[in-house]
Order: sequence, then C-alpha cells, then structure tokens
Amino acid sequence: MSLRLLFSAILVSVFALAACSSNARTPRAVVQEIEGGVNPYLWRASLDTLSFLPIKTADSLGGLINYDWQAFEQAPDERVKATVFILDTRLRADGVKVSVFRQVRDGTTGTWIDADTDPETQIQLENKILERARALKASEVR
Repeated sequence: MSLRLLFSAILVSVFALAACSSNARTPRAVVQEIEGGVNPYLWRASLDTLSFLPIKTADSLGGLINYDWQAFEQAPDERVKATVFILDTRLRADGVKVSVFRQVRDGTTGTWIDADTDPETQIQLENKILERARALKASEVR
C-alpha cells in the first residue's frame, strides 16, 4: 500500500510540473511598472537619454533624478549636470521637466564658476526624453 501511495504521489508531481512548463509566450514588458510612482516610460527614457551623466540620486516614486557633475574631454574646463522632474503618471508632453546646470573653471584660481546655459538645451533634452518614451511604449505594443 505504501509503494502504491508513493507511486501516485510521484505521478501527480510529474503532471503538476509538466503543467508548469508551457510553450506559450507571455508578453515581455519593455519597462518595469513603478508601483504608485511616475510614468515608467518617461522614467526609463530619462535614464536612457542622459546615460552619459553619472546619477547622484534617483527617486522613482517622486519622479526626481539628480545627475552629478560631468566634464568631457572636448571641453575639460567646463562641466554640466542635470535634474529631471517627471511630473505625471501619464505619458504627456508636459510630463517631464529638465534643468541643466553648467560651470566653467576659472583659469587663474581653478575654481568652478556657475555659467549660463542655453534654454534651448533643456527643451531639446525634454523632447529627446519624450521621443524615447514614445518609442519604448510603441515597442511594447507590438
């Protein structure tokens, strides 16, 4: 009787495991949903678009990404940083705001001094983020 019970248990286990392995494909999400947070497409697009800057802090629930200062080989006496605010849970044109900061090195003292940034730069970055977010959403729909 015990051998029969053991055989039955093994048989049930095999069928249960066989049911777990299915060839059906589940749709793969391009971005991870942010529970209670901001629009996940804008979040991912912001990270992708400004990937050349080091991240200082990021809060996916509050929709804030602070990037740290970065200087580039082409202009070693100039550095930039940015802050991205994601303002909505929906994918909208007014759902993202970018602030860009720039500093230049003083030639005599070597200290960094705040400098003006072209306001068009912020708009261009916002547009790039929106384009990337739309592309991410479109690739998930297909």
